[in-house]
Amino acid sequence: MPNAILTVEEELALRKPIDDYVGGIQAKVDALRENGTTRVVALQGEIEATKRDKILTKAERDRAISGYQKELSEAKAVESKNKAQVDGLIKDAVTYLGAHYDKDYLSRVKASCAQERVVAKEKYEKNLARLEKEHQSNLSGLTDHAEIKDENYVYKNRRFDAKVEYQKDLQAAKDREHEAFSYRYHLIDMLRLSKFTLGESQAQRWENYKYTFNTRQFLLRNGLYIAILAVFIALCIAAPIVKGTQLLTPANVLNILQQASPRMFLALGVAGLILQTGTDLSIGRMVGMGMTASTIIMHQGVNTGTVFGVAFDFTSVPIVGRIILALLVCVVLCVFFATIAGFFTAKFKMHWFISTMANMLIIFGLLTYATKGVSFGSIEPAIPNMIIPKVNGFPTIILWAVAAIAVVWFIWNKTTFGKNMYAVGGNQEAAAVSGINVFWVMLATFMMAGVLYGFGSWLECMRMVGSGSAAYGQGWETDAIAACVVGGVSFTGGIGKISGVTIGVLIFTALTYSLTILGVDTNLQFVFSGVIILLAVTLDCLKYIQKK
Repeated sequence: MPNAILTVEEELALRKPIDDYVGGIQAKVDALRENGTTRVVALQGEIEATKRDKILTKAERDRAISGYQKELSEAKAVESKNKAQVDGLIKDAVTYLGAHYDKDYLSRVKASCAQERVVAKEKYEKNLARLEKEHQSNLSGLTDHAEIKDENYVYKNRRFDAKVEYQKDLQAAKDREHEAFSYRYHLIDMLRLSKFTLGESQAQRWENYKYTFNTRQFLLRNGLYIAILAVFIALCIAAPIVKGTQLLTPANVLNILQQASPRMFLALGVAGLILQTGTDLSIGRMVGMGMTASTIIMHQGVNTGTVFGVAFDFTSVPIVGRIILALLVCVVLCVFFATIAGFFTAKFKMHWFISTMANMLIIFGLLTYATKGVSFGSIEPAIPNMIIPKVNGFPTIILWAVAAIAVVWFIWNKTTFGKNMYAVGGNQEAAAVSGINVFWVMLATFMMAGVLYGFGSWLECMRMVGSGSAAYGQGWETDAIAACVVGGVSFTGGIGKISGVTIGVLIFTALTYSLTILGVDTNLQFVFSGVIILLAVTLDCLKYIQKK
């Protein structure tokens, strides 16, 4: 029967001609490599070990390395001499596998596994029918409520056991099929010494993805993205109908990226805090403060508004100087207030919510009192064209965001500080025991966030050509936090990627932009953001509960 289930012996018998043919070639290749490639690898290991050997004197070490290098040259000569013959044998083996492996072995194993799944399902259905029959028979002789309840409980457990047994049978068939697929690459691995072509590597990745795929885990990781994508597709369909315009145009895409760029800085800043189980409620007020300071310094002409009754005049300062001064003031102010919140959080274990909420109130109160809540108008029109010009219609403000992503990615992934951030976020007590200064890591994370807030507000001032006021940036903290959560930065701590933050910012900006084009009320957009945050955190909590 073509679909008969193969025994282990029958499967091995199918594979034997392949093992014999490829194994024969492997033996020839090993013999040719013995005094060549194999010897080269061994000698290189000996040389490295000798270099690290502190027992030997320098003269002894040099003498030993010199001897090894002489032998290495001889081994490389043998390797070079045999290379063409070895490559020919490997090509012969790989060609044979391509012609016979799937046809003579793998296809038969797949058919056998498919039949195993059919038999497993039939067995499961028969078990369920038998259990149902026994259950009904047992119930018919019972009248006591407690006994009926016990019987129902036993019946439920027996059905669960039958399901577990069925899942084991399915997994056994899946394992067998996966092993049969992987064996081919094991043979190639031995022949080529772990070198695969791009096609072979992709085939293995796809197979491993299918093998480890779990629907529940997939939905936990990607369910929110799928829902948001569905909403975005619906908006793209609705836009031509409702507003007579297309959403996915090059101009709209560039507008979305342009709007997302300053927000990227804010999200990257708060992502570090969320990574350590924290948050920051003062982001929006930081933006308002930075926007106001930047607008005052780069204002077109003399400021008409005042700060604590003083009208500032920077018109005598060269434009480049004003640009640099505005950036420095933005960064210094944001770092100063972020450091205050960080100090109280790290030193006194104050909850992040309290310390950053206090910051939010202090900044807003001081800024509103100092400026009387007025807007400071426009900045010099030449400044945006100097810092974020449009080149052939391309907004170069996007490049600033790309640079920020690259720098923060490097800090998170390639520095000791970044590794310490993950460690502190994962478990503060364990991090402290391992010698990490938790206080300074937390404080430095706040300070890094302040730097990013300062840059973000400075760029936003450029993008909006000024218009700084105490009220600017209201609600931006929710967008930044939501972007991080949607991007997979977990409030449980120690989990998150810069790529996720980037995707989260782009998703949120795109949806906000789309809703605005469709004329959806701003207040309803806040509702939409709240729902997304709630769903994202719920999924994150479910993943955390499942791990525990």
